[in-house]
Amino acid sequence: MSGSLLDAGTVIGCPHGGRATPATTSSGGVRIAGAAVATAAHTYVVTGCPHTLDGVRSPCVAVRWTADTTGVTVDGAPVLLDTSAAQCFSAALVPQGPPVVQAAQRKVTVR
Repeated sequence: MSGSLLDAGTVIGCPHGGRATPATTSSGGVRIAGAAVATAAHTYVVTGCPHTLDGVRSPCVAVRWTADTTGVTVDGAPVLLDTSAAQCFSAALVPQGPPVVQAAQRKVTVR
């Protein structure tokens, strides 16, 4: 596995300064510092994006991830790494750039 695991507490932002947070979380037993490990099954929403395009507001509203093929899964879904491919999208599903991942963790506990 190359990269750090993402969890529900990982700080993720859009390229324009908005904040991405998980809209869904895993109920699985794999946690990092008490937060569920993020998987490709999770949905992320973006709030606070100030992006405009030609003077028209076009904020990022969602992040879509493409999980790496590491073979590591939680509840059958591939885990997300800080190196996983992702794209932020507007409400019109226009790609707006990759998210910015900060403070990803490596320590994993299984319950």
